Amino acid sequence: MPASQARPVARIAGDRGISASASVGAPTSSTVTSATTGQTATVRSRPATSTSWSTTQPTNWPGTATSTAQTPVAAAATTGHGPVSRRAKRDGGTGAVGGPTCMALTVRPGGGVPPECGAGYGGQVRDPNVSRSVAGQLSVERRADDLRRLRAERFDVLVIGGGVTGAGAALDAASRGLKVALVEARDYAAGTSSRSSKLIHGGLRYLEQLEFHLVHEALTERGLLATRLAPHLVRPVPILVPLPAEGGVRDLPGRFFRRSYYGAGVAAYDVFAGVFGGGRGMPLHRHLSREGARRIFPSLRPDKLAGAIRYYDGQVDDARLVVTLARTAASLGATVVTSARAVGLTRQAREVTGVRVHDLEAPAGSPDAEFEVRARTVIAATGVWSDDMSRMLNDVGLRPGFRVRASKGVHLVVPRSAITGETGLILRTASSVLFVIPWGGHWIIGTTDTDWRLDRSHPAATAKDIDYLLEQVNTVLDRPLTTGDIEGVYAGLRPLLAGEADSTSKLSREHAVIEPMLGLLLVAGGKYTTYRVMASDVVDRAVHRLGWTRPSRTADLPLLGADGYAAMWRDRADLARRHGVPVGVVEHLLERYGTLTLDLLALVDADPLLGSPLAGAPEYLAAEVTYAARAEGALHLEDVLTRRTRISIETSHRGLESAEHAAELMGAVLGWDEATRAREVAHYRARVEAERQSQLMADDVAADAARLGAPDVRGFAADRGTDGDSVELPSSR
Repeated sequence: MPASQARPVARIAGDRGISASASVGAPTSSTVTSATTGQTATVRSRPATSTSWSTTQPTNWPGTATSTAQTPVAAAATTGHGPVSRRAKRDGGTGAVGGPTCMALTVRPGGGVPPECGAGYGGQVRDPNVSRSVAGQLSVERRADDLRRLRAERFDVLVIGGGVTGAGAALDAASRGLKVALVEARDYAAGTSSRSSKLIHGGLRYLEQLEFHLVHEALTERGLLATRLAPHLVRPVPILVPLPAEGGVRDLPGRFFRRSYYGAGVAAYDVFAGVFGGGRGMPLHRHLSREGARRIFPSLRPDKLAGAIRYYDGQVDDARLVVTLARTAASLGATVVTSARAVGLTRQAREVTGVRVHDLEAPAGSPDAEFEVRARTVIAATGVWSDDMSRMLNDVGLRPGFRVRASKGVHLVVPRSAITGETGLILRTASSVLFVIPWGGHWIIGTTDTDWRLDRSHPAATAKDIDYLLEQVNTVLDRPLTTGDIEGVYAGLRPLLAGEADSTSKLSREHAVIEPMLGLLLVAGGKYTTYRVMASDVVDRAVHRLGWTRPSRTADLPLLGADGYAAMWRDRADLARRHGVPVGVVEHLLERYGTLTLDLLALVDADPLLGSPLAGAPEYLAAEVTYAARAEGALHLEDVLTRRTRISIETSHRGLESAEHAAELMGAVLGWDEATRAREVAHYRARVEAERQSQLMADDVAADAARLGAPDVRGFAADRGTDGDSVELPSSR
């Protein structure tokens, strides 16, 4: 795409002509440096205010007047992309809002922190000559080192679960100076955290229920993510609320009421966003006539439409945010290991002192596969597996205080060409709402809400689920969708929090933190959007137990790739010219990696073949697969095709045409021989075939049986929970 046609800085997810620009001032410039090769690129930035956050450069949010992207000097200090600023050296920190932090990244044997760093980050020392992005690289060599640390050291906090809450808790604890470890049975975001609607909700639906505290919380977190913590991953998406046409002229009072009712709710949403500070610069809602609604969404049926209201929410690649959280925690000294399954608690008397862990990547029969990890406090952020912990507590005569019910949510993915529209849709159904969300070159349609009591590691969509979603969305589309339009299907499980009673309580929309046994904290419930609040709450309890007083710092801690993002986006055309790639490639990388884009461009510079599209998936570069294995902790082919990329749901072949090429690229990094590559491809093919078969089944039981026809690549058996004395604790969330 020519630079002159590039999209404006203030981008909108799924933008097809809706855009906004922000004010600009006189630019300054500095350099950012690749963490892998040392190559530099000039990044221009606007003048900063008295704080380290620029208030004149644009952010993702259309029309914003405030940005939380740092100046290049502060960004270089926090990312290591360039020289450490004088201010950072003077303060002994990064220059980020929230006070001084230690710029040490190299692990000191046995942990510990130098006096000049105070308590430091994660009980580790960082070398000022090593960038955060390098320190946060989750390579196979890093995994081996971290396994040795798990066996040899005692941690302040051990987190079980590598979903958004667990990764967020590890980051929160590490940023307070605690010595932190995280173990995840499968892959980052392997459970619920990669199977959401990809929305960062501001809590619009909570307004209708008058739960203003939840609206406040959600809007605040949405604003932090989009403007400060992860502007490269979270962006605004316009959503249309169609107003139905019913009863002709006789229904004019009803139409007036519905427009007033929905309009008042969305107006209140805008007001709360401004008051709570979570919607800085966010466009206000707008009322549209029937003709106006069809101009921006031509696929809406005119006979079912009286008008519409457009509002904005946030969108995120959920799995990518989780791996970025884990990498950021690792960059601050946390020990993070996947394919490490917690299989039981260790305790002395009535106090938990650690966890027994099984390394699922260890050779079969290895005597070192299972070991004990010692910790002063264990945090279980296990989502729909929380009841496994509850049963373990019941065995020693304790009651956990809550129950977690798994609710299945199914989504469909169809090509962008199947529906003509510039915004998302939110539709009322008999029991809930349905979203139609633009997702790059695709649409995501969902979701369902049904109980699920079968295999929790691999929830399966049924033909009934798919038919329901098609039926609901076709009520408003002028060209009905069919199963032939479907590119991908995915099912996830929501961990709904209930009380001791059988029915789901009000708590299902909130979260809870309890300490059922000394040394053990359980966190459950909540929403993806408010993961940081959940993480902060549970770490607060851990800090109190350990006798510390340090508050959470994560509201002011940008994730890897966030610092300098706005400036790099503005200069994407120059960056593309310097590296000899199209601007569209740089835009794609910036929206997935932020300023870590330099690392991927360095890979392409070193091997131009990595700049080619991945076979069967032209939306992705081969370099992204290599980078996933080298820096993002991907250990298996499905980790890349289902979570580091979303090829498994974005292509009609479900990633089968990409599997061989991706396995070749991963194998070059991970040292796979031909037999290992063939085994990985075979596992992935079996997974895809089992998912396709399950989606033809009429009910959950049959779909579950079909899905379990494919063996788990990490060796998991069917996981329907335990009623006996088993202490196995799957930890994905």
